[in-house]
Amino acid sequence: MERGELGRCGQELLRFSVATALWAVRIAPGADGPWARGFNRIAFLNENYLKLQAGYLFPEIARRVREFCEKNPDAAKRLIRCGIGDVTEPLPQAAIEAIKRAADELGRRETFRGYGPEQGYEFLRSAIAQGDFRDRNVDIADDEIFVSDGSKCDCGFVLDILGDQNKVAITDPVYPVYVDTNVMAGHTGPARKDGSFESLVYLPCTAENNFVPEPPREHVDLVYLCFPNNPTGAVATREQLARWIDYARQHDALILFDAAYEAYVSDPKIPHSIFEIDGGREYGMEFRSFSKIGGFTGVRCGYTVLPKTVLAKTDSGKKLPLHPLWHRRWSTKSNSVSYPVQRGAEALYSDQGRKQCRELIEHYMGNAGILREACEEIGLKVYGGENAPYIWVKTPSGLTSWQTFDRMLNEINVVITPGAGFGAQGEGYVRISAFNSRENAEEVARRLKVWAIDLNRPRAVR
Repeated sequence: MERGELGRCGQELLRFSVATALWAVRIAPGADGPWARGFNRIAFLNENYLKLQAGYLFPEIARRVREFCEKNPDAAKRLIRCGIGDVTEPLPQAAIEAIKRAADELGRRETFRGYGPEQGYEFLRSAIAQGDFRDRNVDIADDEIFVSDGSKCDCGFVLDILGDQNKVAITDPVYPVYVDTNVMAGHTGPARKDGSFESLVYLPCTAENNFVPEPPREHVDLVYLCFPNNPTGAVATREQLARWIDYARQHDALILFDAAYEAYVSDPKIPHSIFEIDGGREYGMEFRSFSKIGGFTGVRCGYTVLPKTVLAKTDSGKKLPLHPLWHRRWSTKSNSVSYPVQRGAEALYSDQGRKQCRELIEHYMGNAGILREACEEIGLKVYGGENAPYIWVKTPSGLTSWQTFDRMLNEINVVITPGAGFGAQGEGYVRISAFNSRENAEEVARRLKVWAIDLNRPRAVR
């Protein structure tokens, strides 16, 4: 047989093999045996994601706003967003200059830097530990700081080092990330009809307890607390946090404390950190962010504080420090944040940086005062907005939180956040964000006063 004939035979054999394989997949999908099963098998997905309810709150808001704008292009031009807590004002000049200098360094061979420390550069970790803690007489070491791209991410990442057996408690209403990341990690049961999840312990935050929950009577292993609170704007006193530390001590529980808005606290009696409370170093881990302090929502930088004294237990009951696990987690899964960004964050601790951050905070809290006063003037019950940039507003009589959202969107072209998106206890409230220009805050206040005339007049939502 000639070489060409051998080639043709090989091609025919290949076509026959491919046809046979396709038959196994298409014609005989029920065929058994390892060979047939191999053609039908695909990777398994994480079914915990299928337990999640409708889209994450803020994408759902974005969808409704997008549909409104497409249908009402003229109204879209006057839309003012007071929903998602995204900052609006430019970065502090100190950060801008530091980021530019760092970028220039990377453009020269003699000052170029490649990979940085996974836990963050020493210059930033030292500035944080000194400026945010030791200057306030809180004992935190440089190597107990872990730099990241934001506290939202860290709230989910921390589950990497915590066991699946933990019973988790969250406040209600609550920042949705705490719930959804536990669902994704398989720490909950299925969703209930009201949107809550089995296996989670919900701590009601209501007007009666000033939106600060008491420790539960039952045992839990992990507790998520956020103060100043998102979404309610509530703050916790030293005495209230001390009761939580006492609970953690009695139950060997870990408190995951989100202090992303601590810079907005103006009342000297209100603590900025869980570590200001006796026992906090043994039972607390803290999340912080530069997003709302220095306008870094787009730049991305934050950090966690994990003291070496925080312990957790193995299945056998042996207690071990979490700090080495968290260090290993970052060494394996991250390269931290870029050098220019970390230099920008470091600059926020300079004299000029601190002054400029304070001006930003005063600007947003000025907005909060304007919006809070407008809501009170039209007869709405208002909470928050005094030590936090969020105003938590009771909805007008007869309206649910999503109905209030739709009416404000359609009638005065203002976007707020429906409280129901934060949990069952959030129904009947809306969150108004103070993150905006002064001009927009004043315009929203004006529109609210005009809208008040129609509040008692039922109107169909378009």
